[in-house]
Amino acid sequence: MLYSEKELQRRLKNGCTLFYFYAGEEAPVREAAGRVMHALTDLDPETTTLPGPTPTVEEIVLAAGTISFFGGRRLVYLPLIRAAAYSDRDLKEICATLADSENAVFVLTSVLEEQYGKLRPGKREQTLIAACEKLGYCAQIGKPGRAELLRMLGDRAAESGARFAPGADAALLDLCGEDQYRLQGEVEKLTALAGYGTVTADMVRELGTATLDADTFEMVRLVAAGQTAQALQKLQTLLALQNEPIPIAGALAGNYLDMYRALLTRSSRRQLADMAKDFGYTGRWNYRLENAARTAGRYTRAQLEQCLAILQRLDLDLKSSRLDGGLLLQKAVCELALAREKA
Repeated sequence: MLYSEKELQRRLKNGCTLFYFYAGEEAPVREAAGRVMHALTDLDPETTTLPGPTPTVEEIVLAAGTISFFGGRRLVYLPLIRAAAYSDRDLKEICATLADSENAVFVLTSVLEEQYGKLRPGKREQTLIAACEKLGYCAQIGKPGRAELLRMLGDRAAESGARFAPGADAALLDLCGEDQYRLQGEVEKLTALAGYGTVTADMVRELGTATLDADTFEMVRLVAAGQTAQALQKLQTLLALQNEPIPIAGALAGNYLDMYRALLTRSSRRQLADMAKDFGYTGRWNYRLENAARTAGRYTRAQLEQCLAILQRLDLDLKSSRLDGGLLLQKAVCELALAREKA
């Protein structure tokens, strides 16, 4: 079942005794569990938290069987439980405990593996999901779209009395990507900077923390525009922020590979959508690939193939050479700039 706020409220009202939320990221399941915990603790139940990912069967049984001091049901919270880490026997006993307990209300969350943008629960994870579907409210929380994320940013800012200036929330989303947990932290930081008033786009640019992919794409864009000195300055900033050379090189290679693929599709949106599906791009692939397609327009196919060869050599050098990784990266950026300038 997909998550529904309306259904959640109905289950809470009807006295549901088990809530299980699973998704591909931690932030949405944490938020959903928080809503349940807030609603239930208003009724003054006692809470036992068994931190994940693998509380023992004995701990779960003991927590479920302990009678609340207040005479009601004890709230047992199992955050980030990982069914795949249990044996079949232990998982069966856990499911039996969830079914048989008369003294507890359970709230469970899990983060499951994604493939090609879809959750792929394993056999034991499917077992836990099936058991929870029979016992209470078991819901998969899908990834929000751009409109939902923008609304979430606005809601988070409003909770502290702040607001985003027009375009500032979109700038934050473009800078930091779609990780909700990270976005929540950025909103807290920016609203404090704004004195819990208006967060502007300039504040986002000043204080927002970009992803490594976003930072390296900015380097790629500068190289493509013939601004090699600025690209090298960006590289020095990344190194000064303690980013390791190998991940920087990997992100650079990923951005050039995006451009090469986008160039071969001739940049039509339909072809980019097909490419995103074929190569397993997830999240806001349209923003990423459309940017790549625009930048790829400055290159020929031969130039991009030369750039990819440069980055392949860089990867080998970083993993085998004793030379300083930062110097090897600087050399590669200069070679990328020369490849761009060649006709």
